[in-house]
Amino acid sequence: MAELTQPATVLAVTDLTPHVRQLVIKPKTTKITFQPGQWVSLKLPVGPKPPLNRAYSMADPSSPFGELTLVFDHIPGGLGSTYLYKLRSGDEVFLSGPYGNFTLPQSLDRELLLIGRYTGLVPMRCLLKQMFFSKIQIPVLLIAVAPDEDEVLFHQEWLTMAMQHPSFRYLPLVAPNGEPEAVEKTLAMLTPLIKGQPKVHPMICGTKAFVRPLRAYFTGEGYDRKEVKVETYD
Repeated sequence: MAELTQPATVLAVTDLTPHVRQLVIKPKTTKITFQPGQWVSLKLPVGPKPPLNRAYSMADPSSPFGELTLVFDHIPGGLGSTYLYKLRSGDEVFLSGPYGNFTLPQSLDRELLLIGRYTGLVPMRCLLKQMFFSKIQIPVLLIAVAPDEDEVLFHQEWLTMAMQHPSFRYLPLVAPNGEPEAVEKTLAMLTPLIKGQPKVHPMICGTKAFVRPLRAYFTGEGYDRKEVKVETYD
């Protein structure tokens, strides 16, 4: 069966940081029902062979009215993000979905460890908002890795969550010198939390250069690859 591609109307555009923007869109044909952690594919009329397909995770849980909240960073020279940055309220974009398996483990019998690099935090925001709304009470640690102090996504939200939910811990990191530094700083923070400690449920999202070394670290500590949920966006 061919996937359903449908138009969606842009309802709101908001800048979250100097280089990250949020779009709220509403599909026009049918409501998209999704699990937190999943993504949709935008069909953009750019590039040598349009449409250009770009995947974006939902930042908010499913809405009764069908709106989708998408968050993306502007990549200089990037065809997709440059096009999206020109969209305004009332414009139209085409999409399909949902897709993806970056969802909560079926059995939440351990601490949940979320590690997100920059916009890799987007699906984690959706997961956490749904968890707290559903009153799922398990320990959660979020390690948020940003490229700059001005680019720490959802910082105030994470702080508020930590104040409201004693089971939630938030550890921000800034790594301005690329993925090798981001991996190094994350591993330095992880080692005392993981080595010799009870197993957790790791979920990691970011670029391949960030995610793969961290997954390798967990497998080196005795985790099966299937125990380490990952999502990459490049």
